Amino acid sequence: MRRLRRAKIVATLGPASSDASVIARLFEAGADVFRINMSHTSHDRMRDLVGAIRSVEREHGRPIGILVDLQGPKLRLGTFAGGSAMVKKGDNFVFDANTAPGDATRVWLPHPEIFAAVEPGHTLLIDDGKVRLNVTAATPERIDARVVVGGKLSDRKGVSLPDSTIPFSALAEKDRSDLEAALEAGIDWVALSFIQRPEDIAEAKKITRGRAAVMAKIEKPQAVTKLAEILDAADALMVARGDLGVEMPLEKVPAVQKQMTRAARAAGKPVIVATQMLESMIASPVPTRAEVSDVATAIYEGADAVMLSAESAAGQYPVEAVATMNRIAEEVEHDPNYRAIITAQRAEPEATGADAIADAARQIAETLDLSAIICWTSSGSTASRVARERPKSPIVALSPNDTTGRKLSLVWGVHCVVTEDAHDQDDMVERACRIAFREGFAKAGQRAIIVAGVPLGTPGATNMLRITFVGSEAAGD
Repeated sequence: MRRLRRAKIVATLGPASSDASVIARLFEAGADVFRINMSHTSHDRMRDLVGAIRSVEREHGRPIGILVDLQGPKLRLGTFAGGSAMVKKGDNFVFDANTAPGDATRVWLPHPEIFAAVEPGHTLLIDDGKVRLNVTAATPERIDARVVVGGKLSDRKGVSLPDSTIPFSALAEKDRSDLEAALEAGIDWVALSFIQRPEDIAEAKKITRGRAAVMAKIEKPQAVTKLAEILDAADALMVARGDLGVEMPLEKVPAVQKQMTRAARAAGKPVIVATQMLESMIASPVPTRAEVSDVATAIYEGADAVMLSAESAAGQYPVEAVATMNRIAEEVEHDPNYRAIITAQRAEPEATGADAIADAARQIAETLDLSAIICWTSSGSTASRVARERPKSPIVALSPNDTTGRKLSLVWGVHCVVTEDAHDQDDMVERACRIAFREGFAKAGQRAIIVAGVPLGTPGATNMLRITFVGSEAAGD
């Protein structure tokens, strides 16, 4: 199942794609990682999906990543007499601590932390920004606001606060329960929703204890302002454009996407571009031209992965959506301009031995036109640092750890094979050549470069390069 592209595809599972046979078809169409959204998934259903994915993994002999996306804290209004109320531009409206049903002048806001955080001038957005209010006064039990964009307020609609940093954890009680269940099920990545600061990542990592990698979903302006610190703490980023587009002006989102993609690439950490990439394919077998351009832009930027949400979870054409995204990525990466764009965005290597080796491997592979860069990697660090360089040659990662292979399924350009660790340097070279030949990355007589850490099996000790010929004996595997 060698992919003919470097960018990876994340497909969300849901009602349209919960059956094991559909999951298999999604993988065959191009999905590299499957996302399970815990906002809509019970623990039992999550375990069933993990089992189905692992079955597909065994059938195809390829590591497949599983990303569990936690719901995060939800801020919601109370209820209204009659279920809803209409407010008009210019109206005064009050959010208070009174549990009585609301009307067109007030409503209960069951979140004391919001009262403590908002200040005059701050914005409140209701129902994904459909109703917008500006705070005129705030006390610990009452917020006075003026309606800027009117509309319908109804029971339990979501509240967003783009200007306010709310003093709560990114892990609600439900998230902690979901996270523990996911870790027990053996998932590979966990995505944190509505994070505001790097401490939110640290809290999750105390729970995961290395059992899963932690991804920061950037969907609040507060997270954008602390992007460097969050990126330093997280293992990966997701550009969650849907909520970003609610909490900040839409015209700012493309620039934030580029900022995040380049920052993550410079740090050598995976970045996913997500939300509404092929939205029209929820109901149509073909995307719009604008959607194709949107996916292509993310590929040109060097994003590690692009993601499908409702398109694969609840749409009428889940397999077609994955296949379409696969074709777009392949076409972009065959564009003669693609390599020049990717190269122009390359960041200088960090002052570490691993980055020096990774940069040297890329340069040698390009100078000698080598067939592949083969990385022996225990933790995945070696392959990730090589992927940071976005080399022209394919990256083949060899690891003795299933978990490493699954995590690397999200990383740009990495084709991972789970295999027994090398016994010595001769075995390392011989097996690397055989596997590269078998997987279609090298032919007899071609040369490849091997990157590894010595002593073998030492995580994070990338310190060796070796150029080797792929001999005719490699075909004997």
